[in-house]
Amino acid sequence: MTNHLDINPSVVALTIAGSDSGAGAGMQVDLLTFAAQGVYGTTAVTCLTAQNPKGVSAVHAAPASFVIEQCQQVLSFYAPKALKTGMLFNQEIVEAVAEFLRKNKITAVIDPVMVATSGATLLSDAAIEALKTKLIPLATVVTPNLDEATILLGRPVNGGEQCEAEAIALAKLYRVPFLLKGGHGKGNVLVDTLAWPDGRTAKFTATRLEKIDTHGSGCTLSAAITARLALGEDLLTAVKTAHAYLQNGMQRPLNVGGSNQIRH
Repeated sequence: MTNHLDINPSVVALTIAGSDSGAGAGMQVDLLTFAAQGVYGTTAVTCLTAQNPKGVSAVHAAPASFVIEQCQQVLSFYAPKALKTGMLFNQEIVEAVAEFLRKNKITAVIDPVMVATSGATLLSDAAIEALKTKLIPLATVVTPNLDEATILLGRPVNGGEQCEAEAIALAKLYRVPFLLKGGHGKGNVLVDTLAWPDGRTAKFTATRLEKIDTHGSGCTLSAAITARLALGEDLLTAVKTAHAYLQNGMQRPLNVGGSNQIRH
């Protein structure tokens, strides 16, 4: 598939996410991905981070009211056809975004950014509870990795041969579709499973790639799904296209600062 398309100014997507100063993840990668799919990208910044692919040294959160003001300004002028959420940082922002989505009913991809690659939890218990009870029930699809799924399901989620059953359990628990990402699992064959609350599933497989920095891969996948939904694709097609886009970008990495990063 082609990675570079002319942007259609009539198709707009919104990312509600943090800023990555290294541009390897967060809203910067969301915008790159939207553009690569031919979609015009807009933003509501939840927090500023000082980081590079090796780690985060500082975070400065925006007030929840300012996050929503950004969303309202985008909505009133651009009328986005789909949005995604990334790092929401605290309970106030989670609850404010949930209320915005409840009122406006926009197609929403919820990437529940809760656990850093280092294993550190990025959300407080109160914020996680708000995510579970107020935001996720409004999602068109939720895209957790295995660590995030463990928190959402309340028991260990291992992926691999158990991925399908685990994805179904999540979809039935929250009553919305889930795409359970298997990249943090063991072995060289990685399986992402899309599950609906009625028990239907679809699997997407890939081979683990060596010598590639996967920083931003989750953002890339959820942003690509958002873009494809904004373009009018159904959920299954959107996930299939987005999965192929991510794999293509990882198989043809861009070397920046001595690190092989995802090509957009």
